[in-house]
Amino acid sequence: MKKFLTYTLLGVLLAGCAGGGREPLETVVDKALAGAERQTLLMAEKYSAREGRLPRTWENGEDVSSDSRWWCSGFFPGVLWYVYENGRNPRVLKYARMFTARVEREKHTTDNHDVGFMLYCSFGNGLRLTGDKSYEEVLLTGARSLATRFKPEVGLIRSWDHNRDKWQYPVIIDNMMNLELLMWAADRSGDKSLRDMAVSHADKTLKHHFRPDFSSCHLVSYDTISGQPHLKQTHQGLSDSSAWSRGQAWGLYGYTCMYRLTGDARYLEQARGIAGFLINHRNMPADGIPYWDFDAPALASTPRDASAAAIMASALVELSGFVPAAEGERYMAFAEKQIRTLASPEYTAPAGENGGFILRHSTGAYPFSSEVDVPLTYADYYYLEALTRIKRRLQP
Repeated sequence: MKKFLTYTLLGVLLAGCAGGGREPLETVVDKALAGAERQTLLMAEKYSAREGRLPRTWENGEDVSSDSRWWCSGFFPGVLWYVYENGRNPRVLKYARMFTARVEREKHTTDNHDVGFMLYCSFGNGLRLTGDKSYEEVLLTGARSLATRFKPEVGLIRSWDHNRDKWQYPVIIDNMMNLELLMWAADRSGDKSLRDMAVSHADKTLKHHFRPDFSSCHLVSYDTISGQPHLKQTHQGLSDSSAWSRGQAWGLYGYTCMYRLTGDARYLEQARGIAGFLINHRNMPADGIPYWDFDAPALASTPRDASAAAIMASALVELSGFVPAAEGERYMAFAEKQIRTLASPEYTAPAGENGGFILRHSTGAYPFSSEVDVPLTYADYYYLEALTRIKRRLQP
């Protein structure tokens, strides 16, 4: 499989060299990673003395930060770990440990589903790169905290506890991203129930969240007695019937990941279906960076979402290794287009600008006029993950 991937990527790389004098993909990746290190160090230095604070965005020329309770708290530590992985700079390692420690208390969080984002992106990458046993304890404790949100009668992990007058048991597509923590913990601890929860969640989400064209609604609320959906709608998309871009990317990434972890062919087919829906969508811009919702007007004034593109690119790179060669080449070609666009001056900020964030032009929650056309920590995180995955594949 690794030999196949190397040949596939080499073909994409050579095609890029021959077409229009473009820089080789390897050069694009190396330059992007070098720039990311410079920018991320500036961000880390800026926040190092702000005890307990983590960058969230940069809006109207001002820093917007959070404490560890915000669902995105694990992404900046994760950015530092990816930067360290690619550069092995001791200063970056120091900051990676510092900012990761700021998230540790979330291992006891039981009131939301984002523990996976918070801990696996930070402590998970830290454990992978350092083998620090104290990180393992944090992850195992966090997985057990996340597991308290699973209700056997429903078979899913509850996402939110608010709006109980409207939602009995709300589950959002984003939650697919938090299953990897449970799968890891099941493998490390031997507690099979954690794996069973993750598989049950993935199965019921596959059954009830997706439409025949492989697009996904954002939120499904389940009846707590029957365990069946009583409401399907959006919270952050254009409408209940639309395809909110980041939600589609969460689904693609989540089922690609679950296939890697289980080998279940149903998850692979789901990921392939989602990939086809996204790549071939009539409203996908030519540069590969989606509008904030695929059903939003395809206008120059419609905000894009660089975070959705970064998540999608990272997932496509991984998915390309699980499918036949020709299909894998299509996925890689699209991911390469997205990465080249994100690495361009249009989306990558010059050093010292953009509040220290790497990417520009992401959209958080457009319907609430929240974080529209701004940098976001998770855009940077999945961009660096995509770059890292491509770099690994290009290595002989």
